[in-house]
Amino acid sequence: MQKFIELGKKIYDLNNPREAHRFAVFIARCLLNRRRMKRVVEFFDGDELLRQVAENFPYVYEQPTRAFFYHRSTFDERVRLIEDHMKFLRAKLQPQALLDLYSDRTLDLWSMPLDDRLGSMSLVLRAEPGQRKEGLAALMLRLPDGESIYQIMFWIARDRSGDWSMWIGALQGPNMDGAKDIIKVITKKCHAYRTKNLILYAAQATARTLGLEKIYAVTNEGYYANNHVRSDRKLKTSFSDFWQEAGGVHTDDARFDELPLVEKRKTVEEIPSHKRATYRRRFALLDALDEAVEKNLAGVMI
Repeated sequence: MQKFIELGKKIYDLNNPREAHRFAVFIARCLLNRRRMKRVVEFFDGDELLRQVAENFPYVYEQPTRAFFYHRSTFDERVRLIEDHMKFLRAKLQPQALLDLYSDRTLDLWSMPLDDRLGSMSLVLRAEPGQRKEGLAALMLRLPDGESIYQIMFWIARDRSGDWSMWIGALQGPNMDGAKDIIKVITKKCHAYRTKNLILYAAQATARTLGLEKIYAVTNEGYYANNHVRSDRKLKTSFSDFWQEAGGVHTDDARFDELPLVEKRKTVEEIPSHKRATYRRRFALLDALDEAVEKNLAGVMI
C-alpha cells in the first residue's frame, strides 16, 4: 500500500484537484488489482536497470491501471505489452541509452536545416509523460525550441504470431501558431513530401534498424479514446485513411492495420518526366534519413 502511495505522489500533482482525484482512483485500482500490480513491481524491481527506468518514469505503474494504448485493452494486456517493450529495449539498447530515453534527455537520430527563421528540424526518440496514453515512447520531429511538429507514439511487443513488432498508438500533428506556414516550409524542403509521411518513414526506418519484423497501427476503431471525434461524430483525424494511403492492410482485428516495413517507391517509368528531378531529390533525402537513423541508433545499441 505504501509503495503505491509513494508512486502516486510522483505521478500526480496533489495540489491540482483533478490530479488528486486521479491519485485516489490509482490507489483504489492498485488495491483492487494487488496480484497484477505485484507482478509489475516485481518485474521492474527484479532488474537494476529497469528499476532505474521506472524510478525516472513512474508512469509505467499507472499505465496498466488505466484504459490506455488501444480501445478495450485489458489490464493483463497492458501489463504484458509494458513488459515486452521494456524487455526488448533492455536487450537492444546500451544501459545509458535506455536511461536517457526514460529521462529528460533524447536520442537524436537525424536533422535537417529549414530556413533562417525556423532553424533546423530534428528527429528524436524520447519518452514524455504526456505521451503515455498512446505509447511507451515516441518519434518526434521537433524545432530547436522543442516544439513538436509531428510525432508518432508507439510501443514494442510481440504479435499473435510471436513476431516482435512496432505498435503505433497515435500520430499527432502540430499544435502551434503558424503551423500551416511551418508545414509548407518543411514540405517544400522535403521536395513535396508530406510531413506526416516523413514521420511515418522515420518510424519504418527505426523499426527496421531495431530488427522488428512488423508494424501495426491503431485504427479509428482501435483508438483508446474519442478525442479524435468531434461532437457531431465526424472524425477530426482519420488514422485509418492515412494507414491505407501508406500501404496498410486490414487485420482480423479491426482495431489494427498492418503497415509495410518499407515504403513503396514509384519507379522511374511511373513518374511523369517533369517530376523526375523532384523525386530523385526526395529519394536522396529519404536515403540520407535512413542512413542517419541506422548510424545513430546503431551507436547506442548493444
